[in-house]
Amino acid sequence: MDSWDAERADRAVAVLKAVADPSRYRLLWALGGAELPVSALAEILGAHVAATSQHLAKLRAAGLVDSRREGTRIFYRAAHPRVRGLLEEASVVALAVSPDATAATAPAPAAEAAPARATRRARAPRPVTD
Repeated sequence: MDSWDAERADRAVAVLKAVADPSRYRLLWALGGAELPVSALAEILGAHVAATSQHLAKLRAAGLVDSRREGTRIFYRAAHPRVRGLLEEASVVALAVSPDATAATAPAPAAEAAPARATRRARAPRPVTD
């Protein structure tokens, strides 16, 4: 982005907010390589179909996934081939800014490996100084 474009920035933030959930990140990762029905996506998440459908609705509202109906089944796929690249870049940046790794030692993400479920790391307490 060479110049400030408020509309473009708002759209980018909407995309990042849609991805800012471990379940939605995992759904997008799975859909980056295949078109899948909701039932298979729910199985990947280990969640109920209803909860998975809610996540997919948020991703669809952000323009990140497309769907098609085949009989009673709904299939989802990434809306654009660059969606996988967004996830890969987020993974690389996350490793680069991690206190345990540097950009030089951060491995490139595997093309087909599913990302691990995000966990929060407990921070060590800061020493008290007088």
